[in-house]
Order: sequence, then structure tokens, then C-alpha cells
Amino acid sequence: MTREGRALVTGVGAMTPLGDDAPSLWAGLLDGTSGVRRLTEEWATDLPVHVAAGLTVDPASLLPRTEARKLDRGEQIALLTAREAWRDAGAPQVEPERLAVVVGTGTGGVLTTLGQDDVFERAGARRLSPFAVPMLMPNGPAAWVSMDLGAKGGARTVVSACASGAEALALGQDLIRSGRADVVVAGGVEACLHPFTIAAFAQMKALSTRSADPEAVSRPFDVGRSGFVMGEGVGMMVLERAEFARARGARGYGALAGSAVSSSADHITASDTDGQVLAMELALRDAGLAPADIGIVHAHATSTESGDLAEAEAIARVIGGHAAVTATKSMTGHMMGASGTIGAMAALLALRDGTVPATLNLDEPDPRVELDLVRGEPRTGRWSAALANSFGFGGHNVSLVLTA
Repeated sequence: MTREGRALVTGVGAMTPLGDDAPSLWAGLLDGTSGVRRLTEEWATDLPVHVAAGLTVDPASLLPRTEARKLDRGEQIALLTAREAWRDAGAPQVEPERLAVVVGTGTGGVLTTLGQDDVFERAGARRLSPFAVPMLMPNGPAAWVSMDLGAKGGARTVVSACASGAEALALGQDLIRSGRADVVVAGGVEACLHPFTIAAFAQMKALSTRSADPEAVSRPFDVGRSGFVMGEGVGMMVLERAEFARARGARGYGALAGSAVSSSADHITASDTDGQVLAMELALRDAGLAPADIGIVHAHATSTESGDLAEAEAIARVIGGHAAVTATKSMTGHMMGASGTIGAMAALLALRDGTVPATLNLDEPDPRVELDLVRGEPRTGRWSAALANSFGFGGHNVSLVLTA
């Protein structure tokens, strides 16, 4: 793989349960801060689940009121975070036709859909918002970001459940490799904390129902795990063609060196080790790297027993036991369509700083997990490449290879 085959990452942005920007996310991960809290809202009283990982700030308060009222919560945070990543990249001067946007989401504007349905049932059709359709459509975040940045190279939307954010980055890399774009703003977003969505995931036994100690509920790879914690958030990266970035003197965090997407074609919700193995193997091949080159693995690891064990087996089969493995959903909860971008960002920053965040709440590792799990304290060292996994309902498997 030549350097020109890699998409340089020149800007990052994030809004997560750990803070309203990328530096807050990274500081929180290194400090072992949990963004999981008890749900005290009245609407949560009768739910079987009483914890979630929400944002630390109301995004509407960060936008002019006239702008915020036209946007779904997911669109608000996508717009704010794309602006952060764009500033971080130094606002590249690029021809509009050579600038593209790719944003992944699992549920789209579901808060608007459910909220406007309530209005319709309670007050009738004439009370619906005139902005309801552009607020609920899944392509809304990509569309708004493209308009805000003047991107005319395409505004694409990836919808592959919890793999959406990672697949958006993979598509962004493809656009740069193919020569169709010089710069791509790519990432994932999810804002779906609502009694209906929480109850629906709880009904399928995916969520933990524990709430005595909210910060201790999300515990990937631990013997005491009991299900995942729903979260909300967004991550965005500015990807650039290497020659373009060098010509403008841009500094980079590292590179997205390889990516792969596979489909398990097996079960609508169950994890599939073979499908995950295929994605990891293809991503390594795409990056031109061997398993021994991977020093860090950011695991998808949501804190469900079946999911954690399936992925642990896949990592062991492909990478082996030498890599430092971390699972930051222990701190952020599972941000669904945003989680893949945030995981890739964490892996990239770990390479840059030579520090891997520890998995929170990993008090007693499951003995069936034969991996080098980072726990207790962050691990320091020097690594040249990392692998980040994302898997979604429907059999969507995405693996990304990041290099320093």
C-alpha cells in the first residue's frame, strides 16, 4: 500500500457523553471517566432500564434558535461536530466539487418521527412541524453538513446499524482512493434516547437492567456484564488525499490505511465470528499489513456476553494475543451509529500519543477471553498500527486499520 492509498486524517470532532468536543472525549477516556448516568426523567419511571449515556450539553443551546428549530437533535450535533473537525483541519481550501460528505446513522431522525407522531395523535395534522420531513429523514445530517461546508462532491448516507459510523469512514476512504474527492468529511451520528427506543431494545434483552451503580453498568469482557448501555453522540473526521494535504502543509493525526466491509448473511441480530474474521482479514490485506503489525485493537465490545465472546474469538483468530485490546464503550455507552467513528478516533489518538485507554469496570476478565485486555490504567508504548472493529444488527461487519 502506497502512502497515496491512505486517507490522511487532518481533523477530528466529537460530541459524546464525555464532553462536547474531541479533546474532552480523549481526556475522559484516558481518565477513565464514565458518561453513564441514571435516568431521572419522568418518562423513564416505568421503563425496565434506568441508565443511559446522554450528551453533557443540549446541542440546541449551541446554535441560533432559528437554526436549531429546523434540525433534529442528530442533525444538530452532526453540524456542530463537522464544524469542529473542519476547524481542526484548518478549513481546507478545496474546490466544492472535490469535497464530499459521508455520514452514517442507525436510526436517523427517530426523535422527530416519534415526537411528531405524538403531536399528530394529540393535536391533528395541522399542528405538525413544516420541518418534520427534513428533520426525520436519515440523510438529513449529511445534507446539512454538505450545505454548511459547500460540499458538492456528494452527500452520502450510510445506514448499517451500529456499524454505520465505521462504514462511513470506509466509504470516505474509497472516495479519496478512487480520485473522486480530495477531502471528505466522514463520520457517524446517533441521537435516539427515547422511552420507545429504550423499551424496544430492552424487550429484546439487549440492554442491562442494572441501575444501582450507573457508572459500573457497562463492563465489556467482564464476567459481570449484563447487557449494553444506550448512548448518544457523534464523531467526525476530515479525510484528505495525501498529496493534497501535503501541498497545503496540513498536519495529520495519522491515516486510515485500510478498511473492509463484510456481511454475515446468517442472523438478523446475533454476532457472527466468521463474518468478523473476514472483515478483519480483508482490512489487513487492504492496508498491506500483517497481523503482527497491529499493536492496538479497539474492540466493538458492547458488554453483552454473546457479542463480546464472538468478537474475542475473531480477534484471537486474526490478530492473535499480542495486541493491546481496549473497549471504550465501557465509558461512553453504545452510541449506535456513532460508535464506529468514535472507536476509530480513539485508536488513532492512542497511536498518536502512545497511550491506550483502559477498559473501565473490567474487574474480573472473562477467562474465555484470551486477549491482552488493557485494564486498570492506560497503557503506554509505541505502536505503528491499530485495528478498530464495528458490528451491527443485520450482520454488518466493518474493520478499519489506522496507522500512525
